Amino acid sequence: MMHALVALSHFGSSTPPGGSPYHSAPGIYQCIKYIVQNEGTRALFKGLGPNLVGVAPSRAIYFCAYSKSKIAFNAILTPDTPLVHVFSAFCAGFVACTLTNPIWFVKTRLQLDHRSNKITAMECVQRIYRQSGILGFYKGIVASYVGISETVIHFVIYEAVKAWLATYRIPTIDDRKTLRDFLEFMAAGSFSKTIASTIAYPHEVARTRLREEGTKYQAFWQTLRTVCAEEGPQGLYRGLGTHLIRQIPNTAIIMATYEAVVYLLSRHFHQQSLLNNNNESQFYAETKSKSELA
Repeated sequence: MMHALVALSHFGSSTPPGGSPYHSAPGIYQCIKYIVQNEGTRALFKGLGPNLVGVAPSRAIYFCAYSKSKIAFNAILTPDTPLVHVFSAFCAGFVACTLTNPIWFVKTRLQLDHRSNKITAMECVQRIYRQSGILGFYKGIVASYVGISETVIHFVIYEAVKAWLATYRIPTIDDRKTLRDFLEFMAAGSFSKTIASTIAYPHEVARTRLREEGTKYQAFWQTLRTVCAEEGPQGLYRGLGTHLIRQIPNTAIIMATYEAVVYLLSRHFHQQSLLNNNNESQFYAETKSKSELA
């Protein structure tokens, strides 16, 4: 539901798709009221299918690329410096945007569809392909690439805050993580995402308007200029409040989950390695003892 509200809130004082113009930035209540009155309660969940399909692979691709990039850059640069985090986040964002943009394009197109005869996700895919071919699914990709700056800022601040919090942490036996550690990860993720989203937010507005069917918005920079000319600089921040309400808890949970998975896998493989080493040592000792007896 929050995705639909964010998408609609990006159309501020300009005419929203299928409706009369707003004279001020629509808030969450205005968006909910508009959607329910014009399309019914079910419209609050438009685009849910592609969103569910896209979340898991998108996060998996992103964090996998981030981890691999971080390992690679740590090997050639000073380990765990802000520069490593910048390059790693940029690489991860580029890979994730390129591979998953078609999913988010379909999701946004469904959310902004105000025709009486509602279409399914597959019908939307077929419609886009007939109109523009494969490249049609990548409309707004430049805005997504510009949005990589958000993930770069997010991860640089996140790593810095996490390192700062670690200086106040009481060391535990065997470096075990506690509930406090994961609460800190959530706080660091929320803080960093808030700053990053606020700084890089205009790309969200441009990307949403580019994905709307049959609009005057044709290219990323042209969209920014048009919005500024018609609505002023504040037009580039339409729906920021709704966006943060969705992103902050989402990011807090994701970062804590990511750290938990990394921690559990690291402990598992570390313990497995110790077990293998112990078995090898025991085997060597037994072999040596038997040879001496012989």
